[in-house]
Amino acid sequence: MKKFLVVGNPIKHTHSPKLHNFWFKKYNINAKYEQRLVDEKNLEEIIKEVREKKIDGINITAPFKQNFFNLVDLKTDEVEKTKSINTVYINEKGLLVGDNTDVGGFKESLKHINYDIKKKNVFIIGAGGVASSIITALKSLEVGNISITNRTKKKAINIKELFQNQVLINEIVEWGETPKFCKTDVVINVTSLGLNKNESIELDYEKFKPGPSQKKLFYDVNYNPPITNFLKKGDELKNQTENGLLMFLYQAQLAFKIWNGIKPEVNRETLDLLLDD
Repeated sequence: MKKFLVVGNPIKHTHSPKLHNFWFKKYNINAKYEQRLVDEKNLEEIIKEVREKKIDGINITAPFKQNFFNLVDLKTDEVEKTKSINTVYINEKGLLVGDNTDVGGFKESLKHINYDIKKKNVFIIGAGGVASSIITALKSLEVGNISITNRTKKKAINIKELFQNQVLINEIVEWGETPKFCKTDVVINVTSLGLNKNESIELDYEKFKPGPSQKKLFYDVNYNPPITNFLKKGDELKNQTENGLLMFLYQAQLAFKIWNGIKPEVNRETLDLLLDD
């Protein structure tokens, strides 16, 4: 039996085992998928388990997506661009490969909801591991301006430097403030502040009131809980809101195909499976 794993800290919020085990059963694959709470000191041991084929593949969630960059043998183009890994496996040559399915997952989620982000101005809250994936996706979707903020300003500066020759990040916004140099069409939360119901992102949300002809899009990469305090603010302003469930489903779909050679369906059945929690 094949064995797959998702690692992170925290980890109790993840739907990955439920989804992948559902697909294993649906497509008659003899495998199981589990979750593991880890610390940074455990990461090399996990890599060793993959090399020894005790584990056939791993997914990585916050806050370790950047920690695996120097632990793999090969990196895909998406990983080289983002410096972020969320999927690891052994290839046919026995080499450990780091991949990134978050980029494709985000793009497919926007496609699913028929949202055209081309030339829109985007404000990103957070500069963690998934931020670089979101920015890479936004570049390929030809957005307008990108602004970014982070509690630790240096991390936002590092993101800007990472993309300095690829993407125009026109403003680093002070934490708790809003972009000054252009109107915002889309606000994306990539922090983990949505995981705790008692936490909130302090912003002047009145700055994001919908215009006369178009609502803003509030997008939260978190999906559990399904309605974060950030999304509640968007709803109160009568903006369009979207949580990270579709992004999660589509990045999982891509990882599943990498590991098993089958592209599972993302449909009403899979959505209902996860919304049932």
